[in-house]
Parts: sequence; C-alpha cells; structure tokens
Amino acid sequence: MKKLYLHELYTMDTKKYKLETQLIHAGVEPDPTTGAIMTPIYQTSTYVQQAPGVHKGYEYARTQNPTRTALQQALAAIEQGKHGLCFGSGLAATDAVLKLLNPGDEVIATNDLYGGTYRIFTKVFEKYGIRFHFTGMGDTSSIESYITEKTKMIWIETPTNPLLNIIDIAACAEIAQKNQLMLVVDNTFASPYLQNPLPLGADIVVHSATKYLGGHSDVVHGALIVNDDALHEQLKFIQNSCGAVPGPHDCWLVLRGIKTLHVRMQRHCENGEKVAHFLRQHPKVEKVYWIGFEDHPNHAIACKQMRGFGGMISFVLKGDNLDEAMKVLSGTKLFALAESLGGVESLIGHPASMTHGAIPREERIKNGLADSLIRLSVGIEDADDLIADLNAAIGE
Repeated sequence: MKKLYLHELYTMDTKKYKLETQLIHAGVEPDPTTGAIMTPIYQTSTYVQQAPGVHKGYEYARTQNPTRTALQQALAAIEQGKHGLCFGSGLAATDAVLKLLNPGDEVIATNDLYGGTYRIFTKVFEKYGIRFHFTGMGDTSSIESYITEKTKMIWIETPTNPLLNIIDIAACAEIAQKNQLMLVVDNTFASPYLQNPLPLGADIVVHSATKYLGGHSDVVHGALIVNDDALHEQLKFIQNSCGAVPGPHDCWLVLRGIKTLHVRMQRHCENGEKVAHFLRQHPKVEKVYWIGFEDHPNHAIACKQMRGFGGMISFVLKGDNLDEAMKVLSGTKLFALAESLGGVESLIGHPASMTHGAIPREERIKNGLADSLIRLSVGIEDADDLIADLNAAIGE
C-alpha cells in the first residue's frame, strides 16, 4: 500500500486531526530526496524543463515555488479553507483583493481598522474610481443602509485594530449572501488558532502573516485563504501577474512560526488576561479595551466565534492626558516601543502617531480612537514581569 504523507491525509480529510496537530504537520511532508523533516528553502528563480511545457509542476519562481506551495497548503488547512495564497506583505494581500474590483464599485468597511488598510483604500484605490464607506459594525444592521447596486464587497476586521471591537462574522455573511456581496475578513488579530471566518460564511480571509503566524518579528508576509475555486483562480492570476510574492526564505519562516502558533497563542491569551485585569484595577487607568471582559461590547459574540481572547489590549489613562501617555510609552523596559504586533516579545505603541497615523485625526476621534490611546501586544514573557514593567511606567 502506498504510504500517505501527512499533507495528503489533510487533503483527503481536513477534519481527521485536531488544529494543534494540523499546525505542526499541515502542508508539510518529508523532503522526497533527502527525507529532511523540515521543508527545504527552494532558493531558485527558475526550473529546468524536460521539454517546452514538460516539467515537474514548476516553471518560474514568481508563479510557483515549492516552499511557498507548502505554506499555502498549510494556511488553507489551518483556516479550514481549500486554497491559500501568499504575498510579500499583508498590504500586498489586501491589494490583490481590491484588484478584484472595477471602477465604480463600492466597498463597505468597518470604521475601526488598520491605518495601512485605510490608506490603501483612500489614497490608492479611490483614485481608480472605487468608493469606500466606513461605518461601525458592532451592530451589523448599520451595513444595510450603505448597500446599493454598486456595492460589491464588505470588509471587516474582528477584533478591530486598535479598539478591539467585535463584529459578528456570521451576521455579516448573511447580509453579504443576501445581497450577493463578497465578505472579506481580516483575521490578523485573532489568528487561525482563535478564529476561522470561512466556516462562518466569509469568502476571503486576509492575514498579515508578519504578526501571529510568523510570530517572531523576523518576517514581513501576507496571505489570503478562500474556498471558492473560481475566486482562487482570479486571485492566483493577480498574484502571478502583479508579482507581489514572498521569497522562499520568508515562506519558510512563516511555516516555522505556524508550528508553534498554538502554544504561543495559549500564552498570549493567558498573559493578556492577567495584564488586562491589572490595567482595569490600576487607579491611573480610565478605560481598558480587551474583548475578554464580560461587559465588553459584543463579548457574547466573541465567545461564540472565537476560542480565546488573545493578547491585544488598548487603554487610556485617566484625564485622557497625551503627555502622561507619552511618558508611559517611553517608560517601559520589557514592552518595546515599536510598530507591529504578534511577536513573542511584548510591544507598546501609540496608534495615533504610528500604526494609524494615515487616518485623519477627525476620523480617528469620531471613531473613538483618542490621541492618548496606548496599544499593547502582550508577548509570552512572564506575566508578573510584564505587569511590573507597566506598573513602573504608569506610576502609582
């Protein structure tokens, strides 16, 4: 009997193994030439053909690369999807999705989203005749008032960046399907370990794999996962034609990161809970945004569509004092002041001037993003050390 490698087993029955096992093995098989257990880095730009058009499935590295193929298979499996596509960054993945649209099309997007996404929407694609409507989606009924015959797509993040709003994916999918719209879900903050939008009705899942999937702050990468074959072919055509593909070493780094996603996310969740409760009890903190609090808006929906609450937290000091916030941002030692998130190390950031600086101030304020808001990406260090670090920076 032919021996089946693990990725073939997943292809046959994606429900055969639990997620933790899939994270280790999905998309990966021992190297057929050496038996190496780790996927090789196929550092090549082209492939030798036996005759014109006669080859081993690979022609040119922009189009295909075996390391990238393994990662795309792994991403599809862990997101409970059929097809994965990799890109040079999360924004390159976003760019590919928007290229599905035509001039005159309209998109309804959540009003609390990553600043880079807002920038590519408004500064790049609006000038090509695509119109974007931004609205709060905590109550999904707000979406329907923006739908016209020109609407083609609903774009959501959940949890949102940086206010940690929760959006009901299944409810959005129902609206999208009823109106024949495409539903795109940016799943970066949750990661596939905590949330899988495709089974809830999403058409496309977007990841900045730079974040939790890579997990070590050492790679910039993006990904899309879909179920529909025709949609996959459209996106694959864009991927190849526009060429915003990642190199094989970057793919290998994300493959390596995925193998420890479950143990890292478990610790991110544990530490996030401890830090969130510490901040909420601190006398100098006015408000803490963390989806694990029972009084967090749409907490019940988070419990329904997620497996945990993650390590992302935002907070505002009492008095909404920007000067005091700046002192905290510059006063931590373990929390490094830096953009990005999702690495093993803890990061602290100022969305208004860093990750969300591209959003006009009046828009940020209108959506609830205060100038003094501080965002934390809680890492996997000792939680007591992280709390002590924040306590020292905030002061008594």
